[in-house]
Amino acid sequence: MSVEIERKFLVVDDRWKSLGSGALLRQGYLSSNADRIVRVRIEGEDAMLTVKGRSVGATRGEWEYPIPLADAAQFLDSLCERPIIEKKRYRIVFEGMTWEVDEFMGDNAGLVVAEIELESEDQAFAKPDWIGVEVTHDARYFNSSLLKHPYSTW
Repeated sequence: MSVEIERKFLVVDDRWKSLGSGALLRQGYLSSNADRIVRVRIEGEDAMLTVKGRSVGATRGEWEYPIPLADAAQFLDSLCERPIIEKKRYRIVFEGMTWEVDEFMGDNAGLVVAEIELESEDQAFAKPDWIGVEVTHDARYFNSSLLKHPYSTW
């Protein structure tokens, strides 16, 4: 089984924007059930189908498969739950670790979160000074939750 260990944080300001360029992501959910999330994502010319299990702490099962871009576009346009999540993702290396900063658009505009993938839940890592409060265990910040309860409605 593939495992994802990820911690998520709010971002306190926009100093991170000068550290990298972003890529537009469109993603939708064929299933947003917390026990079995099935996501379709397009980033540039790449498309992925991702299956995730329920989170236990900061860990959960995750399986990713490349799929044809045309298939992903069709899933997003006709099969995925609404609304589609759109965001700009920045990948920023800080002290040897890659942070993914997501700047959300649409109904989630104004929300900016940063994620870091780890080898173990207790792995030590340095936090840039633009990282704020941790929201790893707050389900409101899961992308699959943002489609049902957009940030603009909080």
